[in-house]
Amino acid sequence: MLSKATDKTPDVQHLESEVAYRTKLQEIGNHLNAAKNLDETLGILQDDITSIFNAERFTVFYIDGIKRELISRFKSGAEIDEIRLPLSTSSLVGLAAFKQKPLNIKNVHDKEELKALDRKLKFDDSWDRKTGFSTRQALVYPVVFDKYLLGAMQVLNSKNGGFTQTDERSAAELAKILGIALYNQKRVAKARGKSKFEYLLENHILTQKELDKAISDARSRKEPVENVLIKDFKIPKKDVGKSLSKFYNVNFVEYHPNLPIPGELIVNLKVPFMRNNIWVPLRNEGGDIVITTDNPGDLQRVDTIKTLFPGKQIQFCVSLAEDVQQMITLFTQDEKELAAIDDILSQLQDEAEEIEEAESGLDEEASAVVQLVNKIILDAHARGASDIHIEPYSGKQNTQVRIRVDGNCYVYQTIPYNYRNAVVSRIKIMSDLDIAERRLPQDGKIKFKKYGGKDIELRVATIPTQGALEDVVLRILAAGEPIPIEKMGFSRRNLDGFLSVITQPYGIIFVCGPTGSGKTTTLHSAMAHINKTETKIWTAEDPVEITQAGLRQVQVKPKIGFTFAAAMRSFLRADPDVIMVGEMRDQETTHIGIEASLTGHLVLSTLHTNSAPESITRLLDMGMDPFNFADAILCVLAQRLVRTLCKECKKAFNPTEREYEELKREFDNDELFDQTINTPYSKDLTLYRANGCEFCSNTGYRGRMAIHELLIGTDDMKRLIQNKEPMAIIRKQAVNDGMLTLKQDGIEKIFIGHCDLINVRKVCIK
Repeated sequence: MLSKATDKTPDVQHLESEVAYRTKLQEIGNHLNAAKNLDETLGILQDDITSIFNAERFTVFYIDGIKRELISRFKSGAEIDEIRLPLSTSSLVGLAAFKQKPLNIKNVHDKEELKALDRKLKFDDSWDRKTGFSTRQALVYPVVFDKYLLGAMQVLNSKNGGFTQTDERSAAELAKILGIALYNQKRVAKARGKSKFEYLLENHILTQKELDKAISDARSRKEPVENVLIKDFKIPKKDVGKSLSKFYNVNFVEYHPNLPIPGELIVNLKVPFMRNNIWVPLRNEGGDIVITTDNPGDLQRVDTIKTLFPGKQIQFCVSLAEDVQQMITLFTQDEKELAAIDDILSQLQDEAEEIEEAESGLDEEASAVVQLVNKIILDAHARGASDIHIEPYSGKQNTQVRIRVDGNCYVYQTIPYNYRNAVVSRIKIMSDLDIAERRLPQDGKIKFKKYGGKDIELRVATIPTQGALEDVVLRILAAGEPIPIEKMGFSRRNLDGFLSVITQPYGIIFVCGPTGSGKTTTLHSAMAHINKTETKIWTAEDPVEITQAGLRQVQVKPKIGFTFAAAMRSFLRADPDVIMVGEMRDQETTHIGIEASLTGHLVLSTLHTNSAPESITRLLDMGMDPFNFADAILCVLAQRLVRTLCKECKKAFNPTEREYEELKREFDNDELFDQTINTPYSKDLTLYRANGCEFCSNTGYRGRMAIHELLIGTDDMKRLIQNKEPMAIIRKQAVNDGMLTLKQDGIEKIFIGHCDLINVRKVCIK
């Protein structure tokens, strides 16, 4: 007779165990399906869940719908806050979710077992090193509802030495329960109405618990919830903006310091009113007025704004309150030197309201016009612009003002059409130009110090355009001391070559490139290097942009016959050692320059040509004697300015072999590439790409640097010049002499980390 303790058969014991297991699993399912906060409920149930598998750890991962990452939203074990894994085959959880199939790993450290599942699969032991936990076995199951992947669950370290088929069935059932619970949570959220941050919740960028805390913190600190999410919870601004955009069903607009100022829209608008109600007009778009605010759903505010623009269609956008305030400041800033644009245009509006342009009492001396022109110049200078473009349009279209910063044009502001003639006339008066002459182009210069306080010098060009109008382009001239030649961005090879020629006692040196490529800056840096007490240097420039002590600088005046050629003739009678001519644009000037270089003087000048070899053939085509020219030439330096990556935010990356080969192909000389770059491809090779931050206005680029092409006048080169050989042969000889082309020099700077291929391609072809 069996004892009472053993009177149950194995089948009965198994049945009771199965019933207990089913009961526990059903209780867990009931709790999860009824959960208001799934994360909190999982925390309460963690011991019950791990006991089902007789395991040590349990983790649930949700899908981040934006980055396609798996984020741990519940973990038993609190050593680390969050785990993020890519949705790919490179991790256990990533593989199970990506292929939507379960994994039962007997030994996570067995590389052969992992490789049999996927050749890319590796166990990342960094989490073990961070936590001190030792992972041995892993059971991973995807969480799916109605064919939609919602996440994955992971159970670690079976106390029985490995997970069984029963554990696999339990994982399948629990994953199914979790899928239903996640789906129900989303359905309940939709039923109770969306919040502004539903997008963040749905994509698991944020939990409801975190959102509740953010709302509470924002309320206690009396600041917008958006600010708390960005600062405290490190939610990217673009994700917060996307959530607001989806909630209000309008575009999201971020603050940017290069936003064009909508001059004609802020006329008569009170700045305190806009600040208090957190809104600002942005632009005219197809006849509609675009306005941004922090709450496009505020009907009272919307109605008030609409009454200010009667008869106009309004398009609303959404922005963070902080960004709206920054936009208001940008559009209406009023510092000591900057007159507030709204006040200026309000005065103009008062003087010309409902009066057609032909009858307008506006004139170029009106105080508001004076302030407006001063503000345009001061703002452009403050933004680091090199050029200002005043672009009037016919009819009642507003005048557009664009500025060029780091080589790219941006719309700075728009001016009401009534004021286009007055603004152009004011600039002409400042430039000493004929305001009555509108049919011919005119050139002039502004010394702004006597008008606006700051010591700014501008070169002015007016050009007649269609509709009896005039465009004006103002070049802001570089002021101050020359840049030391060592800081000009020369490669070591080019710097040594250039220094060797500028220290020669006689000969001719050309720097070539298009307008705005930094030729004058390079020449002044070269002269600063040789500017010694024992050396007499004369310069003829138009205009004199950079001044240096020790140089005798002359401003040419072609209108009265004082041309570059006339200046050079005068210099030759004034005992020079070095002569710098701003530009050799005609045969006479070039001929005198070559003659001067052959009579014991060092001559420096610029040319408007595209490349160094092309400069040689261009000068020969101008009629220069090939023998004299060959004897005189020391070097030709071609250069361009390329945008550089922002040093504060440029992002390191490991290029693929295909990207590396593309750079090598663009270099166009494999042997020279290997010698110059001297960096074979490897997976650890590091290059840099644009990213974007507050310092570079989120463009990823800040500032410019020169790329160079240095052709040295070697004996072999001189023979080719004497024979008037074609450019292709001259170019080939220059490369044999050690010349890198503009693009090759740019690619070398890419490997150093200064710039990227996109911007090198923008400024040169070869």
